[in-house]
Amino acid sequence: MREDTAEPGWLALLRPEWVLALVVLLGGVLLHSMNVLITATLLPSIVIDVGGADLMSWPTTAFLAASIVAATGTGMLTAAVGATRAFCAGAGIYCAGAILCGLAPSMSQVIAGRFVQGLGGGFLSALAYVLVRNLFPEVLWPRVFGLLAGIWSVSILCGPLIGGLFAAYGYWRGAFFAVAALGGLLSILTLHILPHDAVGGDAMTPQAPVLRAALICTGIAVLSSASVVSGPATKSALIVVAIGAVILMLRIDRAAPVALLPSDAFSMHTATGMGLWMVLLLSIAYSPLAIFGPLFLQRLHSLDPLAAGYMVAGASLAWTIAAIAVASLSDGWPRRMIVAGPLAMGLGLLGIGVMMAPGPVVALLPPIALIGIGIGVCWAFVAQHVMSGAKNGEENIAASSVATVQQAGLAFGAASAGLVANAGGLSDSLADASILRAAFWVPTSFVAAPLAACAMGIRLNALARRSERPVE
Repeated sequence: MREDTAEPGWLALLRPEWVLALVVLLGGVLLHSMNVLITATLLPSIVIDVGGADLMSWPTTAFLAASIVAATGTGMLTAAVGATRAFCAGAGIYCAGAILCGLAPSMSQVIAGRFVQGLGGGFLSALAYVLVRNLFPEVLWPRVFGLLAGIWSVSILCGPLIGGLFAAYGYWRGAFFAVAALGGLLSILTLHILPHDAVGGDAMTPQAPVLRAALICTGIAVLSSASVVSGPATKSALIVVAIGAVILMLRIDRAAPVALLPSDAFSMHTATGMGLWMVLLLSIAYSPLAIFGPLFLQRLHSLDPLAAGYMVAGASLAWTIAAIAVASLSDGWPRRMIVAGPLAMGLGLLGIGVMMAPGPVVALLPPIALIGIGIGVCWAFVAQHVMSGAKNGEENIAASSVATVQQAGLAFGAASAGLVANAGGLSDSLADASILRAAFWVPTSFVAAPLAACAMGIRLNALARRSERPVE
């Protein structure tokens, strides 16, 4: 890692040795993040063309499950080909998956293409977080993390625009071909900009954690399957199996010689453990709006795909603005943000559930913004706690775990949102009564996640204060 800079402000990131690398990392995260909004904007058009309304959450869960598989294999790929080639390979795989989606004749093949696309996106996202630690001094981490988090909201400009325009002109496949071209461009830029020796080897291993990655994907797949099976007993059994798969994965990981997650992941007694709890819960809470928001807005308020996509992207815009606004806060403010952020998300989800059906549309703007503001004001500070609290020798594992847990949270949130929506009767017919029920229950059922994150934030602050006390 480079020595600390004497210029800790935002202008320090414009130094020639950092700015081009920053552009590449932001480009990789952008490719990964904007596909949530692109796909959400396109899904109503895809369903009308090829069917599969009961599988609406599956393209997202497939993308995110594959992202997790890729994130867990980041160390193996980096050890085999180096960080630069690994990042380049991620962009190429992403490009191939997008092409498969554009050529898909059915929802099942869209899901398959999204899985391939997610593999590439997962490599890009995980490597971006790992590379921050190795390319930038620690004093700049909060700002770089803020930009990496905020880039999700830059997708407000390209995600809904690409998806909405192609959907409006009746050619949703073109959106996937467009992002495939961007993936190819990023692959070329990576080879010319990123240094070949950017990553150290503390977390890198040629051994792939196949069983643990399979257990994560099993949990996501089983939870997704629960949304399309009939009978409460069967649904309950599948949910139990999904939870059991995750618990088993964590137990195996803690005993593994090379872990996917820090040894104290999800511990209630360490800053890294509590920080990862918050990353998981905040990501779960963010999922429902991105997946079902455009559908609700198009069907209940007659918005066109572009307008609906931009309304939902308002949460991402608020995330970016909030993340940049609070990045320079110090003293006790970061601790306040860690608690206030989840509370704002909870209020936003509740407001959307209450106001989505009756409207008016403009009344939905404040709660949508609250969701983005809530995650934006606390995300960088939570990520910093995860990394700064890492045990010796686990620094890179802690860095990459932020992306891994984020993807897991988004995937489980997406699967759970599909479960709630289908329980409300959502089907290929897209009947108004079922959409009305789903529009209320999908957001309101997720209020518990940010409230739990708030409790975790209080605990995280208490642990941080305890670690700062002088030793007598």
